[in-house]
Amino acid sequence: TATVTVANAALPKAGGTMSGTLQMADQIIQRPEIKDYSETYNASSGSGTVTLDLSTGNVFQHTASGGNVTFVFSNPPASGSGGSFTLKWIQDSSDRTATWPGTADWAGGTAPTLTSGSGKVDMFTFVTFDAGATWYGFTAGQDLR
Repeated sequence: TATVTVANAALPKAGGTMSGTLQMADQIIQRPEIKDYSETYNASSGSGTVTLDLSTGNVFQHTASGGNVTFVFSNPPASGSGGSFTLKWIQDSSDRTATWPGTADWAGGTAPTLTSGSGKVDMFTFVTFDAGATWYGFTAGQDLR
C-alpha cells in the first residue's frame, strides 16, 4: 500500500511534464490521446541478411548496397496483439532484389517487384496479429524518387 500511495502521489493528475523513458513492459495504456508523436526510426544499408528488429522501433529504412537483401523480421508483439512496421527501401545504383520471409503474405500471393533505378524509393507496411506467424505485406508506394 505504501508503494502505491507514493507512486500515486508522484504521478501528475492533470497536465505536467514527464521526461526520460517510460518502460511499460507490455502493459496497457487505456484511452490515451496522443499529440505530436514520433516513432523510433532505424536506418541500415548493405546486402545479405538484414534483420528488422521490432524491439528497436517500428520504422525502418534500408539502402541496398553491394548485393541483394534477405529480410528477417524479429521480435514481433505477442500473439493476440496487433503489430506493424513500415519499411522504406532505397534501390542501389545496380538494381537489387529483396527476399522476404516465408511468413510474409502479399496480395495475390506475389511479392511486389522493386522499382528499378538508382536511389528509387519503395515503401512497404507489414502487419501481424499472431506473433509474426503471418506478416501481411502492403505496398504503400513505389517509384517515389
